[in-house]
Amino acid sequence: MLFKFIGKFYFKLIGWKVIGEVPENDKYVFIVAPHTSQIDFLMGIMYCAVEGLKPKILIKKEAFFFPIGKILRSIGGVPVDRITNRHLADELIKEFNSHEKFVLNIAPEGTRKLVTRWKKGFYHIATAANVPICLSFIDYKTKTIGSGPLLYPTGNYAEDLKIIKDFYRDMEGKHRDRFSVGD
Repeated sequence: MLFKFIGKFYFKLIGWKVIGEVPENDKYVFIVAPHTSQIDFLMGIMYCAVEGLKPKILIKKEAFFFPIGKILRSIGGVPVDRITNRHLADELIKEFNSHEKFVLNIAPEGTRKLVTRWKKGFYHIATAANVPICLSFIDYKTKTIGSGPLLYPTGNYAEDLKIIKDFYRDMEGKHRDRFSVGD
């Protein structure tokens, strides 16, 4: 309850609105875009506090140094070695299959830098685990943060990605020049 109050206070203080509804589903992949700044992480943590979410969050392993690593793990952080962790998607699919409730938070761009091709892992995980993808956002243009629609993967990656990118098309990250839907 305290964290929810802190989150609401934080957004009110900075003049942002929380919109949309968090899915009632017990399992889903929770993608967040645009992701262009380190402050997006704080915004996401505050959003989760407001909504009572406790997702697993993929974070580069370099961030897990003492004492920050303990804090990151306590809020659902999962260290990822982006060089050697070739089987991460398979491990996450197993996590979905072995838990009654499991929400996984992923930035589809995979980085805060400008990319024109998004990572496919979030889609592969959702498809293999047979769970929907929740399109959530941090839009600096409208000063809104929230959850959009659920997308149930059809298995046609190109068509589903077009729907996903259309949802994010007019949104802006903190650093506008670092976000692209990559047409």
